[in-house]
Order: sequence, then structure tokens, then C-alpha cells
Amino acid sequence: MTETLRPARICVALLAALDAAEGRSRARKRDQTADAIGLSLRRELLERVARDDPEPEAFEQWLLDHVEASAAPGAARATARAVLDEWRLAHRLDSFAAWLELGAPSADAGTG
Repeated sequence: MTETLRPARICVALLAALDAAEGRSRARKRDQTADAIGLSLRRELLERVARDDPEPEAFEQWLLDHVEASAAPGAARATARAVLDEWRLAHRLDSFAAWLELGAPSADAGTG
């Protein structure tokens, strides 16, 4: 991709994908406590990025600041790393960026 996508734009699309993941999680027949905690941390981070709209060139530092301020830095670091990887992937893989632009459609969305 030649255009730099803003982190907030990517995170809004990732929130749509998260809705599908939550649908799959609700359909499982096992204890989902760990899933719920992880999805909650991810949703919280994605919503904060969407709200704060950090500059692309400052996004990695913004994520580091988020991790340092977290009460659970290990979980925050893992979540931030995943979001950073997906943001970078959207810049390198046109098909992933296009999928996000379409609202991250999934047959699982609305399941559960």
C-alpha cells in the first residue's frame, strides 16, 4: 500500500472483526473466562485507539505508553503487539487492507 492508513481507521475495522470472534466464542461449549478476558482487553485497546486517533508515525510509542500505564502490562503488551502487527499487515498486504475496508466481513458475525 502506498497510502499510510491511520491506526484509528484500522482499529475500527478490527472491532468489526472482533464482533465475529465474540460470536464464535459464545458458541463454544467450554469455560470461556480466558477468552472473554482476552477479547475484553482487545476491545478496550481497539476502542481507545479509535478514540485517541494517534498519528501513524507515533503509533508504536502510543502503544508502548499504553502498556506502561496498564495494571496488567504482560497482557497489555501481548494485545498491543497483536494490534501493531495487524496494523503493519494492513500496510503490507493489500488483500488484508481491502478486507478491513469492507468491514471485515465474516460468516461468523452475528453468530451466537
